[in-house]
Amino acid sequence: MTADPRRVVLASASPARLNLLRQAGLAPEVIVSGVDEDKVHAPTPAELALTLAEMKAAHVAARPEAFGALVIGCDSVLELDDQALGKPADAEEATARWKAMRGRAGILQTGHCVYDTTAKRYESATASTVVRFGEPTDAEIAAYVASGEPLHVAGAFTLDGRSAPFVDGIDGDPGNVIGLSLPLLRTLLGKLDVRITDLWT
Repeated sequence: MTADPRRVVLASASPARLNLLRQAGLAPEVIVSGVDEDKVHAPTPAELALTLAEMKAAHVAARPEAFGALVIGCDSVLELDDQALGKPADAEEATARWKAMRGRAGILQTGHCVYDTTAKRYESATASTVVRFGEPTDAEIAAYVASGEPLHVAGAFTLDGRSAPFVDGIDGDPGNVIGLSLPLLRTLLGKLDVRITDLWT
């Protein structure tokens, strides 16, 4: 008789990350970290994404209800002109963002942290994927912003939503752009002596 898989907790409110983990055979619980992202700063976008992922995982791992679980923290930012772009504050910012991005390439940086609350150890790393944006018209951008979607996602776009037709291509892991790199997650789990296949439900 096989033992039940370890509890997995996702320290994120992101439906896209939750869906990626479920599609990969995991059954994570969700405990939102409550970290105030606006108060966190780092020298580079990649370091910012990693710092936020580590903070989210650590905050949730410290809670009694997470004891015994593997806590996964992630955070994504779009790097464009050396700036870290998270979720736009409002429709006006989302519109300006898209007008600045179209016809260009940015780097989607996603920090990942896996915290083993039993061993009190964690492993973390950032995955980077180049995103090549298409050239949506002003009218298409206006319609997209009016949908509300870009206000809820890092970089004001996502590969698994209405903005997909406006992304010409990517170089790297598509899951990373959606919110979580499953290959990197497997690597981090391995460093904690956990096989991802043992977490399948």
